Amino acid sequence: MRHNKKFNHLSRTASHRKAMLANMAISLIMHKRITTTVAKAKALKKYVEPLLTKSKSDTTNSRRVVFSYLQNKYAVTELFKEISVKIADRPGGYTRIIKTGPRMGDGAEMCFIELVDFDENMMKDTAKKSTRTRRSRKKATSADEAQAAPEAQQPAQEQEAPAAE
Repeated sequence: MRHNKKFNHLSRTASHRKAMLANMAISLIMHKRITTTVAKAKALKKYVEPLLTKSKSDTTNSRRVVFSYLQNKYAVTELFKEISVKIADRPGGYTRIIKTGPRMGDGAEMCFIELVDFDENMMKDTAKKSTRTRRSRKKATSADEAQAAPEAQQPAQEQEAPAAE
């Protein structure tokens, strides 16, 4: 029977698990990306996403609720000042888990978990793709080719001349 198997206990006591997830959530908020095992990342995702949703409304009560989970005023300030501004229009899915393969020592499946709106590499790729347009090549006339050909040969001859000296 699968009684009381609703979430992964991560082979830890309740207090140890709570402290570990709080520490990992603080690290994720401060550094925007952390490397961990897949099981811990999945547990952290369930732990931190409601906190990110709570940070969208900057009220005293929501700050107190988030602080009761994190117990770190710098992380709470970072969350409400910088992160909540970027995720304001996102309806959910604030984190991304990317698997990196097995760990060398014990073979545990490793990954990194990151905040979606703070990945500079992915944002650069999407910016490049959005500005790119398709253009057709114009066929050059024979007069244009004749003008381009002497200009192309002239710099090549100038480069050879200093080499001869």
